[in-house]
Amino acid sequence: MESISAAHQTLEKKANLDRTLTDVQALIDQLQRTRDAVAETPELTAMHVAKLKQPVKASFDKIEESLKDVNKGLNQYQKALKEKFKNAQLPTASNEVLGGENGLVNRAIAMHLLREGKFGVARTFVREVNESQEQQYQQDRGLNGNPAANDGWIQEFADTDAMIMEMESEGKLELREDGEVLDGKGHLQKKFTEMYHILEALRSQHNLSPAIAWARENSTELENRGSNLEFELSRLKFVELYTSSEETMSEDSMTGPLRALEYAQAVFPTFSGRYSREMSNLLGSLAYSSGLDESPYKTLFFNQHPWEDVATSFTREFCSMLGLSSTSPLYTAVTAGGIALPILEKVERVMAASRGQWTSVNELPVETPLPPEMLFHSIFVCPVSKEQATDDNPPMMLPCGHVIAEQSLHMHSRGKNRMKCPYCPNESDPKMARRVYI
Repeated sequence: MESISAAHQTLEKKANLDRTLTDVQALIDQLQRTRDAVAETPELTAMHVAKLKQPVKASFDKIEESLKDVNKGLNQYQKALKEKFKNAQLPTASNEVLGGENGLVNRAIAMHLLREGKFGVARTFVREVNESQEQQYQQDRGLNGNPAANDGWIQEFADTDAMIMEMESEGKLELREDGEVLDGKGHLQKKFTEMYHILEALRSQHNLSPAIAWARENSTELENRGSNLEFELSRLKFVELYTSSEETMSEDSMTGPLRALEYAQAVFPTFSGRYSREMSNLLGSLAYSSGLDESPYKTLFFNQHPWEDVATSFTREFCSMLGLSSTSPLYTAVTAGGIALPILEKVERVMAASRGQWTSVNELPVETPLPPEMLFHSIFVCPVSKEQATDDNPPMMLPCGHVIAEQSLHMHSRGKNRMKCPYCPNESDPKMARRVYI
């Protein structure tokens, strides 16, 4: 994988489109200036066009030259991939796991684009998927009168065009001031637009105001979830105000600490119940304002990644309130697949050499080490049958709280209306058992 990694780094650093885009923008600006000049002095149009001929040719030459580096980098990357996997035949038993789940795949792609703020691309993608489904609908109806049903997820992404065009007409992607909620349609677009707007303010502008306003609006729900986000934002605001005097070099060296103290007096009382120790440390630092970098509280003020940390916390809480994971499922799936690919490729080579065969559809033949953040499902082993739970034999929780496999449940109940739990004296109706999703 070293050659692929090196080719990827080369492509990312030296063979990207940054220089090409700069040259194209310079050419556009030059054409714009010429157009303005022609509009001002129409009688000199021929002269303006003649003066433009040589610069345009030079610009195209520069663009073509920069694209050569891009093509060269892509060719090297393709060569490295072919060299690495030239003899690899990846297992085919589970290649089509999502073959019949196009809706899930398309929804994951659309949600990933929205998470990344690519609203225009998401709009085009959803529209083309919808058009493709409409064509399939017409074909199915014409062939056998049994039309294919449209994916329900598209309703979640409805009204994308109208909403994004409205934001684009204002020259920037931001929420509408009237705060109108799209009932049933466009809900995810609006939510992710709001998230992207706040994240842009945090990461690019270091502006805490939108995030703090959102946290206050959802304060009750965040508190019920045990979230620290609202206090983290307020703490970062305190630090920002505290250190502002050092950044601006104001005449009054206490301007920053005093502003931070004023902010703390207005905001911190609402957090006194849960964060009294943290607030004491922040307020105690005021005594060391002249030598903060040598004080016992310096770690509170010299965090290397405060804005990225709070942006990550905000993303996690925002997505959790929508019932979604904080990381894009598409990103997680692709990353996990990239980690597993070398292992599976090696397994395939070993099986080919030993003339073995991978026959399991639902399980990998080897353990695939993944980072802790990518481990979502624990394995449940029935304490009665000692068998691992599967989709056909899922874990079932009895009213008493004990969990056994579904087959064990049927074995113990044997069609009776009452059964005794294998691990406690409680009796219950087997129909009251509920499936557990791990």
